[in-house]
Amino acid sequence: MAPRTIAVGGGKGGVGKSLIAANLAVALADEGRSVVAVDADLAGANLHSCLGERAREACLADFLVGREPDLGKLVADARIPNLRWIGSGPVHAGFAKLRPARHAELARGLRALACDFVVIDVGAGVHPEVVDFFGLGDEGVLVLLPEPTALENTYGFLRATLHRRLELASPSEEAQARIREALDPRNERGLRTPLDLLRDLQSLGGDEAARCEDALRRFRPRLVVNQVRSVDDIRLGFSVASVCRKYFGLDAEYLGYVNYDDCVRRAVLAREPVVRAFPESDASVYLKRIARKLAASAPGAAR
Repeated sequence: MAPRTIAVGGGKGGVGKSLIAANLAVALADEGRSVVAVDADLAGANLHSCLGERAREACLADFLVGREPDLGKLVADARIPNLRWIGSGPVHAGFAKLRPARHAELARGLRALACDFVVIDVGAGVHPEVVDFFGLGDEGVLVLLPEPTALENTYGFLRATLHRRLELASPSEEAQARIREALDPRNERGLRTPLDLLRDLQSLGGDEAARCEDALRRFRPRLVVNQVRSVDDIRLGFSVASVCRKYFGLDAEYLGYVNYDDCVRRAVLAREPVVRAFPESDASVYLKRIARKLAASAPGAAR
């Protein structure tokens, strides 16, 4: 059976996505699951530091530019039982976006890894390569901070990701043109929200509309609010999920939150996953709870 892939992303740098990804991978491994953590942040690879590992020369970039055709050869053992990892590194200046064929090869390579879970640490922002990496996950976990700028970037990331999914589901030239037009918020067609775009694409009728509806139905982002300090911060996850339903037409799930905890900073300085360095800390308790939710939602998991 293919592993369950979990892509962890964020609309803004500094929200703690690498830390969340690393500790979820470790927590799943500590539960007895076999895990491969993959650093897909080509601009700021630091998953290895969060895992407490040293950077390796062989990395994901070797696969992306064709130096190593076998993704499995880039997997390295971690010092934590049940955990392995693939590091990242910069690609050449001409690399701007995964070609569709290479994207498919990477997806097949990830699903061919011998493990229960693949946890992918995705870069921040709405660059096409970031959005495509996020789309590799069976599960898309979106990390946000309870701050206005982080919230704005979260909505921007969701919008870009949804547009990309509709683009991939819509092969006709007319549909592609309408999707490109909708990316301009001042477009003449009056498409202001992703739901406006979906309704416009539905007017094309036939298989085109059905494929777009299916792409929307299958995209169910899962939200994690990081560095929570108050009840209002906790409620933010429910508010974002509500906006996703009304504005994007998405059935987003609030997966959980992680309290602000100085133990996280101390673990980062010690180059240790917080769930290992301070297993009884507030942050560790909530991270392990989120990991258990992800494990329970995998196909074949005991209910």
